[in-house]
Amino acid sequence: MSEDQKLKFLRIALYVFGAIFIAGIYVMMMWVWPSGWGWTPRQPEYEQMIMGVYATLGVFLIRAAKDPLAHASLIWFTVWSSVVHGGIMAVQAIVDPTERANLLGDVPALFLVAIVLGVLMPKKGSRS
Repeated sequence: MSEDQKLKFLRIALYVFGAIFIAGIYVMMMWVWPSGWGWTPRQPEYEQMIMGVYATLGVFLIRAAKDPLAHASLIWFTVWSSVVHGGIMAVQAIVDPTERANLLGDVPALFLVAIVLGVLMPKKGSRS
């Protein structure tokens, strides 16, 4: 895949993930699959905090889609923070049997975000 094609798909991915971070996490956590996207028992304070942080990140990912190369640090932050967040959640879900659904819900979703953005993000020095 050429760098131009990767950049085109990166822009699309930033819009898609940005929209999901703004509204999709809330929908998944509250209505679609609470056990795969939240904690048991429910923790409203945690849910509000995580939705606020991810909605904010979503707005900035959408803004970054206009010129991804100018926002490389934000995109790499999203990649690596998703790996760390997903990794910590995976360990917690393995240790706590009540959280196993997260291994099929938000844990793989976080790794998917990291992989897609990491693969599509041009490497240093490849700026056209």
